[in-house]
Amino acid sequence: MAAAAALSIVTARRGSERAVRLLSWALALVIFAGWIGEQIADVVEGIWSAKYTLPLQLTDVVSVVAVVAILHPRPLPVELTWFWALTATLQATLTPDLSRTFPSAFYFTYFAYHVGAIVAAFLLVVGERRYPRPGAAWRVLAVTAAWAAVAGVADLATGGNYMYLRAKPVHSSLLSVMARWPWYILETVAVATAMLLALQALTEVMRRRDPGQ
Repeated sequence: MAAAAALSIVTARRGSERAVRLLSWALALVIFAGWIGEQIADVVEGIWSAKYTLPLQLTDVVSVVAVVAILHPRPLPVELTWFWALTATLQATLTPDLSRTFPSAFYFTYFAYHVGAIVAAFLLVVGERRYPRPGAAWRVLAVTAAWAAVAGVADLATGGNYMYLRAKPVHSSLLSVMARWPWYILETVAVATAMLLALQALTEVMRRRDPGQ
């Protein structure tokens, strides 16, 4: 992941326009293949269900938004990719809630679209210098809250646990050190807000020190 992120930054800043275009399309393909591949694998193995596998986790929407941002880099998709990938997706990559491991197909699909989204964030913002606009953290927080509302309705309708609104992940994560349900949801909101604002501040420092700006 670190090597791919570094390569994407170097390519965007020093490579030709054609090289950047090829890298962007390749990265979008990897993310989409991993994301849709997981859905296909669920169907093939007969484990797809509305309760567990609707694409309603935050990392699902990050994957779709990342592909959109790579191919059509408008400000809002880029901002969502940057903030979501370096908070929620990074957390999911470091502490995966994944019951399958290497060499399962789910191992490869999971890390393809999670790592891909993180690399996309570095490509777009650090490499191509598409820095978030002022107040971006609050916009991202508002969109996140709206998506959580959608996931919450789906949880009620299916009995699922999308965005972990009904229970903590089975495997260890940042949520493991938080309080019981429903209090950990409030703690998550507080932590997420702090992380987004910290990332916004860090991004502003990067922008000011970037000689290309």
